[in-house]
Order: sequence, then C-alpha cells, then structure tokens
Amino acid sequence: MITLNFEALNFELKIMAEHNETGTKGEGLASDFLKNKGYEILETNWRLNHLEADIIAKISKTLVVIEVKTRKNNYFGEPETFVNKQKQANLIKVAQNYIERYNLDFEVRFDIISVITGTNPTTINHIEDAFYPKVR
Repeated sequence: MITLNFEALNFELKIMAEHNETGTKGEGLASDFLKNKGYEILETNWRLNHLEADIIAKISKTLVVIEVKTRKNNYFGEPETFVNKQKQANLIKVAQNYIERYNLDFEVRFDIISVITGTNPTTINHIEDAFYPKVR
C-alpha cells in the first residue's frame, strides 16, 4: 500500500512556487537595472535544451551573458557565491550556441547580478567579468 503525505507535498510545492517567484522578481529587477545603465536586453531566459541564460544583453559591441541570483537575504552567503563552476560551464555552452545560431561577431563577457529583495531598499550587485571561459 502506498501512502501519500499531501501536507508535505503541498508544502514542497509552496516552497518551489515562492522560489520561482523570487527568481522571476530578481530577473525583472536586474533587467530594469541593466536598461537604466544603457544595456539592450536581447533575450531573457534563453534556453539551450535544459540549460538557460537568465539575460543576454548587449552594450556597445559586447555581448553580455548574465546569471541572476536572487535571495531574500544573505544569511547563507552572498547570492553570487552560488554560481559554481558547473553553472559557469553551462553559461559558456549557452553563449557559444547563441553566438553560432545568430552568427554573431562580438566580444563576450560573463556577468553575475545578485539581488537581495528582503532589504530596504532591495540591493543589486552587478559583477562585470565575473568569470572567464577556459581556453583549451
């Protein structure tokens, strides 16, 4: 006999929904922040299979691939510290595919924007050139 714990399942679904809502809010704030700095937003949530770049933007002749990390607080550390090597490798793959698909000839930069929404005011930290692709 299989027993389902609907209370636990509903709690998990609520946590996931709040997490997605926080992330979506942070990505919107990051997009507005970038536009105010003169960036042109080319794509949001651009996907390559199961991989995703939160924002792909352009400033001058530079294509900027941006990972947005949003948290309600920094109790467990600054949001940007959660962009690990695997996430960086995934963003590099997404950028390569985007450049090839649209036959672009731009300099490419990888940025991280961390957003903390539980502070008043909300804090946004834009880290340009947050990491570099490894040359093989």
